[in-house]
Amino acid sequence: METVETALSAGQLLGIAAGAVALLLLLIIRFKLHAFVALVLVSLLTAVATRIPPADLVDTLTSGFGSTLASVALLVGFGVMIGRLLEVTGGAQVLADTLVGRFGEKRAPFALGIASLLFGFPIFFDAGFVVFLPIILSVARRFGGSTLTYALPSAGAFAIMHAFVPPHPGPVAAADLLDANVGLLVIVGVVVALPTWYLATYLFGQYAGRRHDVPLPATWGGGTMEDRTDGTDAPAPPFGLVLTLLLLPLLLIFLNTGISAVATATDLDGEATWVSWLQVVGSTPVALLITVLVAMAALSRGRFSAGEVEKLVNDSLGPICAVVLITGAGGMFGGVLRASGIGDALAGSLEAIGLPVVVAAFLVSLILRVAQGSATVALTTTAGLIAPTVAASDLSELGVCLVVIAIACGATALSHVNDSGFWLVGRFLGMDVPMTLRTWTVMETLIGVVGFSIVLVLSLVV
Repeated sequence: METVETALSAGQLLGIAAGAVALLLLLIIRFKLHAFVALVLVSLLTAVATRIPPADLVDTLTSGFGSTLASVALLVGFGVMIGRLLEVTGGAQVLADTLVGRFGEKRAPFALGIASLLFGFPIFFDAGFVVFLPIILSVARRFGGSTLTYALPSAGAFAIMHAFVPPHPGPVAAADLLDANVGLLVIVGVVVALPTWYLATYLFGQYAGRRHDVPLPATWGGGTMEDRTDGTDAPAPPFGLVLTLLLLPLLLIFLNTGISAVATATDLDGEATWVSWLQVVGSTPVALLITVLVAMAALSRGRFSAGEVEKLVNDSLGPICAVVLITGAGGMFGGVLRASGIGDALAGSLEAIGLPVVVAAFLVSLILRVAQGSATVALTTTAGLIAPTVAASDLSELGVCLVVIAIACGATALSHVNDSGFWLVGRFLGMDVPMTLRTWTVMETLIGVVGFSIVLVLSLVV
């Protein structure tokens, strides 16, 4: 969507932007309006306030919404299908049990965290944590000690993957708004996620477990741990198959980015037909589609009929509807900000201040995260605000990916009472609000700060 000519000054546009964000926060926080409805309403009012012509107004709204969903819906949909198939067949249990067995008792929290990082690639934070919770608690019961020792490395792993790595909706939407290479973003996200997880969640989890003796909760999710069962009576899939299904999309995506890098650095003909087909196979949507098909075939054998598989993947899509719509509405808001010239006005202001784009992205995202709680809303809104600055900064593909991760770091830190994840972790682990603030909130803030520190260092050397 091209920028619409307007008679408004840069100061007026920035004032409208500030008012729009304030109204968005007011609607979500004070009036409890659903984030999807609030984003659409604020997008419409912002378009009117910036004098986008009525003839262009609806197209401006729908094009931003549609272009974001074109990227987000495919990746998120395929991702949750893979996660659901692994969940109901017992793949998550196999993954955790095998890694705990191989790492041993003393390294059980580390093993749970690694398993959660792998399982967190295709599955959302809340769904992944709920699926893994009985595994976490059974390991905690077996080896003893504070539940935090085992739970925080796992919960932190899911939170990091949810914010940093596609196909999760936040980073995918931010990548779309900033025109980032999604395949490269997967690799950069994983590279930043691993040390961030170790420093901010694994080591902190060990410290918190020693400092706070949180006992095993008697119940969770409305039933006892023993009552919780998933999947079928058929044998669980072997560890090798589970690991293959989790790594397959990463390998295919790396194939695409690797071929592209080789073609750029050597005399390889990047326009050759075989190169183009390899890049298609390694594109993120196609890589996930291939993985879904392989998972359906491999995991259903001896367990589910074709009709049951269809029902499983269909049921997996229901819970993500709200997230996908909120993400699309965030793209709509970003489209209005670009078309109205607000983004360009903000870019000019940041340039005048001299604030590096990576730092600005982190700070804006952090403010929005603290104010309204949702990491996805913070990610998409910040990306829309910062997109013109990124476009004018002449960043490399890697540099744009680092900006996306910086936004994700800001959107992760300082989780508190307006964040659903705060209550999910606190209540399931039997913690009161003060204890959740001292553990979960501190860990989420460490994730944001450590991840951003890594991004900042990388942005200075690349």
